[in-house]
Parts: sequence; structure tokens; C-alpha cells
Amino acid sequence: MALLAMRDVRVSYPVPGGLPLPAVRGASVRLAAGETVGLAGESGCGKTTLALAALRLLPRTAQLSGEILLDGEDVRAMSWGRLRAVRWTAASVVFQGAMHALDPVRRVAAQVGEPIRLHCPGIGRDELRRRVTGLLEQVGLPAGRSSAYPHQLSGGQRQRVMIAMALACEPRLVIADEPTTALDVVVQAQVLALLAGLVARRGIGLLLISHDLSVLAASCDRLDVMHAGRIVESGPTADVLRAPAHPTAAALSAAFPAVGDPAARRSPPDPRPDPQARPGAALLRAEGLRVTFGAAHAVDGVDLALHAGEIVALVGESGCGKTTLARTLLGLQRPTAGRVLVDGAPLPGSTRGLRGYRRGAQLVQQDPTAALNPRHTVYQAVAEGLRIHRMTAGERDRVSGALSRAGLRPPERFFGRYPHQLSAGQRQRVVIAGALALAPRLLVADEPVASLDAPVRGEILALLLRLRDELGLAALVVTHDLGMAWSIADRVAVMYLGRIVETGPVEQVLRAPRHPYTSALLAALPRRGREPAPLTGEPPDPALIPAGCRFHPRCPLLGASTDPELAARCRAVPLPILAGDRTAETACHATGSPGADRVLR
Repeated sequence: MALLAMRDVRVSYPVPGGLPLPAVRGASVRLAAGETVGLAGESGCGKTTLALAALRLLPRTAQLSGEILLDGEDVRAMSWGRLRAVRWTAASVVFQGAMHALDPVRRVAAQVGEPIRLHCPGIGRDELRRRVTGLLEQVGLPAGRSSAYPHQLSGGQRQRVMIAMALACEPRLVIADEPTTALDVVVQAQVLALLAGLVARRGIGLLLISHDLSVLAASCDRLDVMHAGRIVESGPTADVLRAPAHPTAAALSAAFPAVGDPAARRSPPDPRPDPQARPGAALLRAEGLRVTFGAAHAVDGVDLALHAGEIVALVGESGCGKTTLARTLLGLQRPTAGRVLVDGAPLPGSTRGLRGYRRGAQLVQQDPTAALNPRHTVYQAVAEGLRIHRMTAGERDRVSGALSRAGLRPPERFFGRYPHQLSAGQRQRVVIAGALALAPRLLVADEPVASLDAPVRGEILALLLRLRDELGLAALVVTHDLGMAWSIADRVAVMYLGRIVETGPVEQVLRAPRHPYTSALLAALPRRGREPAPLTGEPPDPALIPAGCRFHPRCPLLGASTDPELAARCRAVPLPILAGDRTAETACHATGSPGADRVLR
């Protein structure tokens, strides 16, 4: 008997004055105990609606039909009392976006213990505390974090709290809805390994929902691909990925390029024989840049150059300092030490000078919904920068041209729309159009596709490349997505705990990494037929940076080394600041390039 059997499930929502809007159109899913089934599809295809239907968590206005059996029991026939008893104890859900799913004013221990209190009313305080502690240990959350509030935890730690809550009453079925979306590659690997371990040890059935086929490929026994409310392809994961029969499956597979695959490289190599000999100063250069917040060193000695017409990807774990570095390069954050050079001259210190610089250096933020004023139309959003910089002559033509270059055509159709009337991809294009309206020379894109589904990701990446080729823009792309870096970047800079630890051409760094941290990031990537290998341990506190190589407490090379002299050097001797230009460099005592002569004291 299947643990979960859904057959010909249909869900629709009433529309005032019209026909019901179908969200799920006759979908069927089967899941056995000890099995992981992936449910893939683009945003809006009905994945989450179908999953919520399994436990009747849909809005009361939803119209539901079809057969839903949970361990042989008809879910649609359950009373509300029976449903309350089944939820958490027989089946539970790990919701997408742990920061929004957790109560911001309650501590972790109280939230993990809540399902136990609800379903075990006679449990004593000591036994409750013991079970909560055990659950947090099981998901790998440090014991001291049980008294923390959600905002005091990292993204990965919040996701682990959600998983601990889902396991609190020992359900046999767990539904995980996009549990790794927007997490960095290391945390993603840790969450996937945790879920896989739970399936293996406890024999739970796991329904894993994602638009990222690379995540599902490494984790699932079987795969169901959903499109427009229907399951359009189903079968063993390897078979579906080897030869996808439906265009949706093929598009999802192509949207997440594999690092090292030449066919996935959208950015061709520089045709010039010696790209290092490009005349003139770099468009933008950081020298010895430091940014501290109290005792915390967010950026701790960074050199980085960016030339006209090139895309540089800045990659690393969440909290490594990527966004702080990007904001400092834009003049939005003042450095504690070091300097930023624009065309060889120091970044202006005056408000007027910074305003002129920011006209030519624009930021594309991670979340387009938060970046856009919900009360402004598309026209107002794109024209805002023009008005701030007093470039109102020919404003309508500038707005129209920017929207057209960003792929919103005909632009006049979008002038009067508000952000809530646009798709996620359209909102991101409006943000890009607002930057393009000012004719910048530099774009800094902070996780520009992190929360977008597969087709929209591809469109935005293609847009960035086209802008680089047509306008000669330089772009610094801040990302934790190594596949995206491989696809579009010319160079990559790998950041760890405030410092660039490896840099160079993408083909060289990502195909033949020399720094063990870069190797660990690549090993954490989910790949077909192989579970990701998560990097162990958490990054050190930026206020307590280790002596010597800052990566040594987590370094696999150091752990496997039998050379006491190397171990002593890694733990005590500072490493050089890398030049961050077109040469390939590595800051590592074991594998780094010799001859670096600038050491951070």
C-alpha cells in the first residue's frame, strides 16, 4: 500500500462573474515509505497547490475533487478533528521561506516544541525539553541556538528549525516545498543530506518540491514533472533526466547548467590573444578594502578589478561579505580602510561626486518585489533615477528605450502597470530597466536570479549577456550559484570570511580549482546520480577570525595532511591578499601560487 496516493486530483478557485480558475487538472502522485519522489515544475504550474491538497491545507474557497489516500485513509472524508490529529503526526510540511514561516517573536525551542504540546497534551516540561533538544541535535543545530529568535539564525539554520518542527511528532510523510530555494550551495547540500539521512534512517516518505532539477536529480528515486496543472512526465529520475520527453522537463534541465559542461557556457572566451594586455586602467578597482561593523570584519582586505565589457562573478557562502563588498564598490557603504578607484581615480568622497558616480554605476537588487515601490507604476519606477539625476530631457524616450532593451515590449503596454500586476521575471526586468535608463557603465547585480524559476532565470541571464555585448557594460554578479557563474561570467572571485581566496578565468577556477574551499563548493553541488558532499562546520564568527589561514578550521586538506610543518603554517602564518585582476591566483599554503609579496598583517 502506498503511503500517499493521489489520483485525478483537481483544484480550482472561483472567479467572480466567471468560470472557476483551474490550478490542478487531474494530477496523480504515488509515494511509498522510504521513498523520495520529486515534483518539478516552473512557478505557477500547481506544484504547491497539489502538495497542500494532500493534507487539505487549501483555502476554504478552493474546489477540490479526486482521490487522496494517506496510509489508506481517505483525506477528503476526514472530519476537521481527524485532520488536526493527522497533521504533524502522520504527515507534515516543510514550507518554503523559513523566515516567513517561523514566528519572529518566539524562540526556536518554543516553536519546535509547539507541535508536541498540541498532540501530546500530557507531556511534562522536562520530557518536552529533552525531545526538543534531541530534535535540534538530529537536524544539526548547535545546542546554544535553541534560545535564539529566527532573525538571529542563518538561512540554513532557520531551514533546519523548520525540518525539526516537521519531525516533532514523528510523521511517516514529509512534504518539503522548495526547502533549498535561495540558500547557498553549502547550506543547500547540508539540507539535502539531512533530508536524505532522515529517509534512510527513519523510513519516512519524502515528497520534495522544486523547480531546480539539479536538486531533484541528486535526491529523488522518482520524478514527476508538472506543467499547467498536469503531470506531463513521470518515471525513475535517471530515465526522465537522460531523455526528457516533454519540453517542460527539457527546459527545466537546461535552466540549471552543469559546471564544467562546455555546452552550458553562454559567455564565449575573450577572442583577444592576450586579455591581460588590455590598455588603460581598470574601470573599477578595489585596493586593500576593509569594512568592519564593530568587531566584525565583513570585508577584510580585498583587491578586485573590473574591466569594461567583462562579467565577474563573486561567489561564496551566505555571510561571507559578498553584498557588503558590492555595496562598498558602489559607494553605498564607506570602507574602514583601503580605497576604491574609478578609472584610476579615487572614488569621490563628496555627496555631489558620489551622485555622479552612481549615475554610471547601478545596482540590480536581489528581490525585485522589495526593490520596487508598490505605489509606483512601471513608468514612474524607471523614470525615478532620471529625475533624481536631472536627466528629464527626453524622459519618455529614455524610459521606453530602457524597457525595450530589458525585454519588455512594446514598452507602452507596461507604463501604467503596478508591480503586483507583473510576473516575477517582469519585475526583475523593470529593475534592470531602471538601471539602464541612466546609461551606466557598470552594473552590480546582487543574486539577480536567486528566487526566479527556470524559464525566467534563462531569460534574465541572456539579457545580462546581451547588455554586455551591445552596450559594453561591465558587470559584477554577486551569487552563490556556481552554475550561473559558469554560464555567463568571464572571471570568478571566490570569497570566504571577508577575503578573496581564489580568482581567475571561470574555465580555470571552476574546472581545476586550487583552493580547498573552491573544491568544497563544487563538491557541494547536486549532480545527477551523486549526492552532494556538504562542507562540514559553520563559518567562523567574523568578529573572531582564526589566525593564519581563515579556512583552516574547516579545511579537508588540513584534516587529511600528515605534514606537521604545513599544519603549523596553515594555523599561524597569514596569507597574501590576491591582486584580483586577470591572473589566476590562490591564497592557500598547500596549493597557492608562490611569489605573492603582500601579506596582511
